[in-house]
Amino acid sequence: MSTLILFNKPFRVLSQFTDTEGRNNLSEYINEAGFYAAGRLDFDSEGLMLLTDHGPTQHLITGKKWHKTYLVQVEGKAVAKQLQQLRKGLLIKGHSVKALDAEILAKKPGWLWKRNPPIRQRKNIPTSWLNVTINEGKNRQVRRMCAAVGLPVLRLIRTQIGDFKLGNLQPGELRHDKLIE
Repeated sequence: MSTLILFNKPFRVLSQFTDTEGRNNLSEYINEAGFYAAGRLDFDSEGLMLLTDHGPTQHLITGKKWHKTYLVQVEGKAVAKQLQQLRKGLLIKGHSVKALDAEILAKKPGWLWKRNPPIRQRKNIPTSWLNVTINEGKNRQVRRMCAAVGLPVLRLIRTQIGDFKLGNLQPGELRHDKLIE
């Protein structure tokens, strides 16, 4: 059994414990020795991160068996054809990538916190909300996939990794859990 930390990474926080440039990082939120991030979220992304104190568990979580789900706000009105392209697959930076699932949401989820600073808004350009699930995690993969189908990402929040969900964790909050292997 491995101990996990579920952490809601805020916007503009690095997914590591140190930074030579003085940016916000995990050390400002997590003060427990021996825990390491199992996967990353880029500086401009938010949401669920898992940290573990067990190397094999870290490797397991970052593998393809653990699906990752993202709530994505994109610029423009998303249409079914664009989501079909995401599911069918794309070639991005020499890698074939695809969404296991992609769906358009009717509206912004009511549980979502306000981002600080807020995203840029253009009055004449609508935005759409998507749920996108992948089983890989190449650098900025969801952002690049969405951009490739004409939907630039404005906001990206990871909501689930495997069976672990963000739930009601607010930005900067964490909770402990166990992984029974």
